[in-house]
Amino acid sequence: MFTRVGALPALIFTLLIAVAATVSAQIPNHSSDVANPAATAISPRVQVNHVFIVMEENHSYSEVIGNPQMPYLNGLAKAYSLAQGYFANTHPSIGNYFMLTTGQIITNDDGYMGTVTADNVVRELLAAGKTWKEYSEALPYQGYYGGDTGEYAERHNPLSYMSDVRNDPSQQQNLVPFPQLATDIANHALPNYGFIVPDLLNDAHDGTLAQADAWLQANIAPLLASPDFNTPGGGLLLIVFDESDGNDNQFGGGHVAWVAVGPNVNPGYPPAGSLIPVTLYQHQSTCRFMLKLLGVSVLPGAAATAPDMTEFLSAN
Repeated sequence: MFTRVGALPALIFTLLIAVAATVSAQIPNHSSDVANPAATAISPRVQVNHVFIVMEENHSYSEVIGNPQMPYLNGLAKAYSLAQGYFANTHPSIGNYFMLTTGQIITNDDGYMGTVTADNVVRELLAAGKTWKEYSEALPYQGYYGGDTGEYAERHNPLSYMSDVRNDPSQQQNLVPFPQLATDIANHALPNYGFIVPDLLNDAHDGTLAQADAWLQANIAPLLASPDFNTPGGGLLLIVFDESDGNDNQFGGGHVAWVAVGPNVNPGYPPAGSLIPVTLYQHQSTCRFMLKLLGVSVLPGAAATAPDMTEFLSAN
């Protein structure tokens, strides 16, 4: 695990202060609705045109960061920004995906087939006039929101559960097979918000970390190099592990890797040997971070009060 010399007291202090603010996010919320989410005035230092998240699976921070089997991801972590105090919310997977997109755990049943009516990122993106797509590897066809098939796992594709999608045929068309990303890059047609889901072999769930790293390099590098992304105010990409391994239950779902990449990201952050306090973040902060970067002013569930992640943005 990567640590900073002299930072341990600050880490302990910061985590203790943050516990009270994060305990409610660790308790599964099985309600299907959030009443009247509060709108707040949000003025981040930076706004971008495109935010993307790529989900990886079931490995701890210490298994990923510094692992020679993942040279591409670790290279990005060193060149851009790495959250050293980031923890998943729960086990197993599905509740973490819902926290990222609704600010609630919703359920811890990986076999859940219901429709989610709670406030969510799709609803708020549409209300703010933003576009979105979920790019899913092994998706049987555009608009599919059925159960598992082949290497496609529905529980890893949270936007397919939302009532705002299932009840609207036009929004269903934003559930697209992963190859659509290359087409959108070429056609300068990237959405404002993109949720990228490798299949079970390429997200380190069933495959190896080396395989996941090779997939990232082959499939994500073109996005990072595209002119619509790689200019100030263009794009920001997050690579996030949904949960740690089953033996790590810290703060609900264990210590996981979170890497931010893009022209507006704080480069080489935090610097080696830094005494900057390590802040505790969880998936509701990522939900907040992504929406704020797009100028969305209503944040679902726990994202409305989650700690801001602006330390990972460059002031330039």
